[in-house]
Amino acid sequence: MKSRGRHLSLIRSLHAADFLTLMNAASGTAAVFCAMSYVGSPSRFMFLLAAMMSVAALVFDVLDGRVARWRHEQSLLGRELDSLADIISFGVAPAALGFAAGMRSGWDWVALIYFVCCGVSRLARYNVTAEALSEGREKVAYFEGTPIPTSIVLSGVLAFAAWRFRLGEDLYWGLWQLGPWDLHPLALLFALSGTLMVSKTLRIPKI
Repeated sequence: MKSRGRHLSLIRSLHAADFLTLMNAASGTAAVFCAMSYVGSPSRFMFLLAAMMSVAALVFDVLDGRVARWRHEQSLLGRELDSLADIISFGVAPAALGFAAGMRSGWDWVALIYFVCCGVSRLARYNVTAEALSEGREKVAYFEGTPIPTSIVLSGVLAFAAWRFRLGEDLYWGLWQLGPWDLHPLALLFALSGTLMVSKTLRIPKI
């Protein structure tokens, strides 16, 4: 009974914006599942559905922030939920989509793992520095590095490749052999995205 009471207490502590954040996480998880389904049984529909789930996650990510500010319900719990949801939807999900698209060589793994680690680091740094960056306002004045939701561009590129039947062995820019492993040059987009996220010199005003 005590355990049930704690669970109900947690649910009651969630605000309307937090439920939108959870929908963000749910959409990202669905994108990962769709990507896994594509690997098991290639279906262009499942691949495109995975990309669409990333778009849905972005919509929920935008809405939760606006609802939180509108209802004045911003909290530390909400910020932590947002970061955890974002790493699923805009970190793990795009990497899973890249793997499903055919980036499965050794250097591809390095690029995809690097991308996810950069996303985790970027969100952790944001949570630690958000108060300082807000400069007394309700929200931060600018982002250090690109926000992790910008990885939606990667999902869009892969969705376009799927639409053009350019997945697997037909991935854009082919396959290079570098030392002991192969590399799909398209995986370098993930490495670039990760690098931009953790940059401290790149400052982007928050609208």
